[in-house]
Amino acid sequence: MQEHKYSIKEWAKDDRPREKLLTKGAESLSDSELLAILIHNGSKEKTAVDLAKEILKLGKDNLVELGKLSLTDLMKIKGIGEAKAITIAAALELGRRRQSAAPLGKPVMQTSGDIADYLKTKLKDYRHEVFAVLYLNRANKINHFEIISEGGITGTVADPRVILRRALEKDAVNIILCHNHPSGSLKPSRADEQLTVKIKEAAKFLDIAVLDHVIVSEDGHFSFADEGIL
Repeated sequence: MQEHKYSIKEWAKDDRPREKLLTKGAESLSDSELLAILIHNGSKEKTAVDLAKEILKLGKDNLVELGKLSLTDLMKIKGIGEAKAITIAAALELGRRRQSAAPLGKPVMQTSGDIADYLKTKLKDYRHEVFAVLYLNRANKINHFEIISEGGITGTVADPRVILRRALEKDAVNIILCHNHPSGSLKPSRADEQLTVKIKEAAKFLDIAVLDHVIVSEDGHFSFADEGIL
């Protein structure tokens, strides 16, 4: 006997999130209703909204935490297969990219706060440490953002040759080094300081300036330039 799945079409009209979105706008929907639209069909025992509520619970009822879940995590919920998990992950990634995108142009980095806000959006969902670089033009607008390397919880390694070669490819005259601290600590390590000096000295030979090295975590940010140690 084929398993019956609850379709959104079968719900009472007032409970249909698609119709609600059409008549009242997307902002009127709860997080679970928006997720239910992505899930589309429920399982034999649960509606799509029920499954959506389980997914949110798995993410501690917080969209930031939800964005950190892997496909495997999502598929632990009975009724969420690979296709549904991929759809949810894709939607979360689009939201992340929209948040970090600049409206009709390249974002300008003027302060360490600007840098930190941009980086938090880019790096907040990584559970391990990653090292990235912002490549800027003469107006300090971002030409390119790239994660150079990924490491374990204890640290990561960035090759200055890779960083500077990419700077030349992207016509960057200034660069900003950055990495995250998933542990929440903002204190730079001795290795962080040594790597910063190494890249700064190497960049001088190519007339490329290292403007800052910014560490971000959920608790805030640390700027080498602001602290006068660059």
